[in-house]
Amino acid sequence: MAEKRSSEEVVVNVHSEENPKGLKGSAPNEIEPLDLDPQQNAQVSPIMSSPTTDKPPGASTEKDKRRMTKKLKRVVIEWLVFLLLSGCLVASLTVDKLQNIRVWDLETWKGCVLLMVTFCGMLVTRWFMCLVVFLIENSFLVGKRVMYFVHGLKYCVQVCIWLSSVLVTWVLLFLDVKRSKTATKILDYVTWALVSILIGAFLWLLKTLLLMMFTSSFHKNNFFDRVQEAVSHEYILHALSGPPLMENAEETKGLIDKVKVHKLKQEKVSSWHMKVLVDAVANSGLSVISNESDKAITNEVEAKHLAYQIFRNIAPRPFNRYIDEDDLLRFVTKEEVDLVFPLFEGSNTGEIDRKSFKNWVVNVFRDRRALAFTLFDTKKALEQLNKLVSGVLIVVTFIIWLLLVGTATTRVLLVIAAFLFGETCKTIFQVVIFVFLMHPFDVGDRCVVDGAQMMVEEINILTTTFLKHNNEKLYYPNSVLYSKAIGNYYRSPDMGEDIDFCIDSKTPAETIGMLRKEIKKHLEANGAVWYPRHLVLVTEIGNDNKLKMALHCQHTMNYQDYGVRKERRTDLIIELKRILEELGIKYSILPEQRNLNQVTQDKPDSTNAMLEE
Repeated sequence: MAEKRSSEEVVVNVHSEENPKGLKGSAPNEIEPLDLDPQQNAQVSPIMSSPTTDKPPGASTEKDKRRMTKKLKRVVIEWLVFLLLSGCLVASLTVDKLQNIRVWDLETWKGCVLLMVTFCGMLVTRWFMCLVVFLIENSFLVGKRVMYFVHGLKYCVQVCIWLSSVLVTWVLLFLDVKRSKTATKILDYVTWALVSILIGAFLWLLKTLLLMMFTSSFHKNNFFDRVQEAVSHEYILHALSGPPLMENAEETKGLIDKVKVHKLKQEKVSSWHMKVLVDAVANSGLSVISNESDKAITNEVEAKHLAYQIFRNIAPRPFNRYIDEDDLLRFVTKEEVDLVFPLFEGSNTGEIDRKSFKNWVVNVFRDRRALAFTLFDTKKALEQLNKLVSGVLIVVTFIIWLLLVGTATTRVLLVIAAFLFGETCKTIFQVVIFVFLMHPFDVGDRCVVDGAQMMVEEINILTTTFLKHNNEKLYYPNSVLYSKAIGNYYRSPDMGEDIDFCIDSKTPAETIGMLRKEIKKHLEANGAVWYPRHLVLVTEIGNDNKLKMALHCQHTMNYQDYGVRKERRTDLIIELKRILEELGIKYSILPEQRNLNQVTQDKPDSTNAMLEE
């Protein structure tokens, strides 16, 4: 299971499919307060398949093999070129005939040096960067939080050093030789091209740094709470699916455990720390102890079956219909029980039935699936943003080269840049503000846009896909959504319910008082569904001798699960009907009124239950 190193430090063991055995120079093996152990191999049974893990068995291994083979070929070629050019350099310095050969008034050894720096510079700078990273990793003066940026910027810094060495070598070897005007002009073009590329490389390094900082801050501000909750629930579900706590030590050795992290605070989470948590949720499924290690729970039916199996595992006797806090304490600690027990329906009674436990497991499945797809789409949007910014940097680098060589004037370039990038930069700015800063929804959220109720299906950098109640897909440009008011049910607190009805104006006040008492009694008896605080008001006296009344109450949920909200509302109206009949109040119920000419028919309007004589 998880190790606890101190009162504040919690260790999380994470298995990486893309790096199952770990690589030298990869992320540090111990990050405070989390411990990343990619070398741990285990057999687990995921409760769900995430977007990044929905692939055939062995696909990731084959991809890793191809990547390693390609990398090995590149290194072998670099070494062969390095040895060949080294031999040529030695020969040009020792053989008399080669010493007298000149190309563009340049000695042979200088050409060999330039070729070595150009084609083998990445090999040498890679050694240098590995040494620097090794020293930083083993330095006590540098915090472990810095390693997130060290590994992310390592390749960009390596390219900058290589290009700088190429430029310095070019300048020292070529610019001190007298040549014709044509040759000098050509060499100047090459020199300014190298300068422009080096400037572009530094801009690329700056872009990478800013995007890494932005990604870390975005994940921390928007997903920390959800990731924290998902990892904590997974740990508890994993523990409940195994043997009791006293027997669990040997059974869980070697398993991939993502443990409780609810004590961690958002402001104290480092960038690498957050990356570990995000990868743990996005790149793996919920794990439970099971003999069927290759089975993935991909739908709610299988999640319900899993809930039934875990309930039987927790119950002290096979045919128990309820479990209590003492039963949970056999598998998890008191602190973990206090964390999860209030999440079950009917927990206020001290007992949890099968239905409540099943609903909790299904909700964990839904939340984990929605979070995995959200993180997947967020990663894709960040990659698209990276491509857009990279394209802009390439064009900027080309414009810098044109300015350096004097091919175009500043005024002409400004006109071209304004024409090309004016509207583009405005659109990019709007979509970045909308998707990453405003961030009004995530995948799976139920939203209201232009009066229509829809589910968020997919989020890209330029467009967002919504799904209507009839599974019709709507594609909205994010630049259009930028200026719209958007309602989000998922992020809303527990929402209220209004039921308007009419009764006979001749109904005695005592009967109305009894009506209020019965409604209050029903709401208090169903505390898992409704809050006890409510209002029963007489809104007005109509001209048709009817009292218009309204019942205002509050769900213990929002409208994200709209079907459950409708079921609760239906049950409340049926109960109201029963109370009215028992009290002898005459009534009649009219159909729900909807305006079919407006798009707002998809809105969650309150149903008017008309009760009349």
